[in-house]
Amino acid sequence: MPNTFTFVAVSLMGIAAPSTALLPFQNYKMDGPPPPVIVGKDLLPTYKPFSIIREFESGKTATKEVAEPKPKEKRLICKGCNENENTALAFFQEQGIRDRNALATILGNIKQESNFHANICEGGSRITYNACRWGGYGLIQWTSTNRYHGLGDFAKKYGGNPSALHTQLRYLTNEVQWQRIEDRLKTPGKSIDRYMNYAYSWIGWGIHGARTHYARDYANRMITVEI
Repeated sequence: MPNTFTFVAVSLMGIAAPSTALLPFQNYKMDGPPPPVIVGKDLLPTYKPFSIIREFESGKTATKEVAEPKPKEKRLICKGCNENENTALAFFQEQGIRDRNALATILGNIKQESNFHANICEGGSRITYNACRWGGYGLIQWTSTNRYHGLGDFAKKYGGNPSALHTQLRYLTNEVQWQRIEDRLKTPGKSIDRYMNYAYSWIGWGIHGARTHYARDYANRMITVEI
């Protein structure tokens, strides 16, 4: 039986032309590639959020990925405190100390020692580090030869002014005296009196003074905010 072939003619006009419908990211002219397509959990393409930036002089349109919003963090600030006090409060929280009483104890000791003047020499003179040749100097009145010269050496090694607040805060938390009690200060839930006992081995004060009174006042003035 002879083979029979059936020829089917297909008109080129019958082939569907590509759709001219614009994809979601094609509703404006752009010179570069389209934004990346992300396959979601339902296997359908989704698109990362983009913002449109118009460059009026060049007539071009660019795209910029929108950053994910940063989650807010709760921090303690001291209501009515000055800039140096709040700078120190923020610094110690960044070191991992979050307990209100522990933070208040640290601030109370610094206030007793220097009233948060980084450039103060024992006796009250406001002078540079190199000019203080007697007594203690700085935030916690570094007095012993090793600790006083340690501040200057730290500033030279890591960069900074030994008479400046930020340099002294960094040096303070790098001293071995601080590191011995740091974990205890990071342990929450203790009283100011208990934290004050730890602080004695850090500063080694000769006169207690009003440091505990200052600490209680700081604790009462701290409020929680979101940043």
